[in-house]
Amino acid sequence: MGEQIGFDNVTYLEQQSGEILDRVERFNHKLYLEFGGKILFDYHAARVLPGFDPNVKMRLLQKLKENINVILCIYAGDIERKKMRADFGITYDADSLKTIDDFKEWGIEVTAVVITRYANQPSAKAFKNKLERRGVKVYTHSFTKGYPTDVDLIVSDEGYGSNEYIHTTKPIVIVTGPGPGSGKLATCLSQLYHEYKRGVKAGYAKFETFPIWNLPLNHKVNVAYEAATVDLKDFNLIDPHHLKAYGKTAVNYNRDIEAFPLLRKIIEKITGSESFYKSPTDMGVNRAGFGIIDDTVVQRAAHQEIIRRYFRCAVEYAMGFVEKDILERAELIMKRIDASEEDRTVVLLARKAADEAMEKEEGNEGIYCGASIELKDGTLITGKNSPLMHAASSLVLNAAKYLAGLPDNLHLIPENVISSLAVLKTTILHGKGISLDVEETLIALTISAISNPAAQMALTYLKELRNCEVHLTHIPTPGDEAGLRKLGVNLTSDPEFSSRNLFIR
Repeated sequence: MGEQIGFDNVTYLEQQSGEILDRVERFNHKLYLEFGGKILFDYHAARVLPGFDPNVKMRLLQKLKENINVILCIYAGDIERKKMRADFGITYDADSLKTIDDFKEWGIEVTAVVITRYANQPSAKAFKNKLERRGVKVYTHSFTKGYPTDVDLIVSDEGYGSNEYIHTTKPIVIVTGPGPGSGKLATCLSQLYHEYKRGVKAGYAKFETFPIWNLPLNHKVNVAYEAATVDLKDFNLIDPHHLKAYGKTAVNYNRDIEAFPLLRKIIEKITGSESFYKSPTDMGVNRAGFGIIDDTVVQRAAHQEIIRRYFRCAVEYAMGFVEKDILERAELIMKRIDASEEDRTVVLLARKAADEAMEKEEGNEGIYCGASIELKDGTLITGKNSPLMHAASSLVLNAAKYLAGLPDNLHLIPENVISSLAVLKTTILHGKGISLDVEETLIALTISAISNPAAQMALTYLKELRNCEVHLTHIPTPGDEAGLRKLGVNLTSDPEFSSRNLFIR
């Protein structure tokens, strides 16, 4: 079947770099560019815009690297709460460390880290110490006095002026962070205040990939943004400021539209003149809409992403991470586009596999789990749990066997390897179960490959699972989730637990 492409990276790069350079020229060659979303590993964009390179924004920065400094913002409260980045399964502070390393690999140094709304929180202080002892320049910004009502206080030496000025040397200053609420905008405005006090007439612009301003309001790519930010209660609107100023429709989201009048007042207070911007859409430099080359393909992909987001939200509700109203919002978004769980091909097949496992073991009161994967050629493979293996583990081995052209009944992992792992898990580590999760199965397969040519062959085909669709009938255990994440599959699950125990390892 092959992957269908709906997005052209080359066109996007040309348009995007040109737009940023034009904006720099308008602001006397000093622009603070707030990057919303993820600069690296933007898998949401890659899923809804098939063909989009998850690292294309970094390629853009690399193209401009002689002209950029980078400031990384992280909210002290996110460090304290150990907020997680779901696609990597790591905390925001760990993601910040990873980002600094990743930028370095691309030949770009992070100029400084800013811990925003800092109030000597213990975890934030420890994070600051860790960075400084590794030679990273760290600044702390406190909550802005007067925000959001008292513009005169905000734009004063007691407001933005109380933050230490971050010294930069390049015309473009990229301001990024691990997620929403990192304090990127406040950092940009604080810097603008200091620049103007120094006689530098700098400017501000925003690079936010979604929603895409020149797509229709209810285009599924834009609806997918609402599904992705359902916990933030974001929703898309026609930008009324843009419509009033230019008589043209453009799509933006509620927080930007609501914040614009205040933001415009702050900028005008800083600059002492009327704002260049008439709308929040004006502030954006995003050209992603011009990279779409097949609307049917991207609409179809966005439809699937909305379903994936719904499943994630249902799981988060089951685990107590979100409240009922958030799940209800996800359900309403599904209804808006007339989507159902079964529109995701792998869902019914996984559930059928679980039912078949139950029928086979009739009389046993255990929990039966099913798993399904859709390979890149459209082939559907299933897996079931057993006393020796999780359903997801069985699925990975079955898929690898199919790709390698090996018989389905062939055992890739010898019994003595499984027995040794069982002894390790129960007798030595005092675990309660011997069933192998995905991480353990991958290790066992690697060990088996030393002496088993079939296992070696299967191992080489695991890379073909990247970006394949997977569904489990039960919430994955930590070992399943970590293993499947490393394989790079697009995972969803039903909001059911795989054990009657409350504590799952």
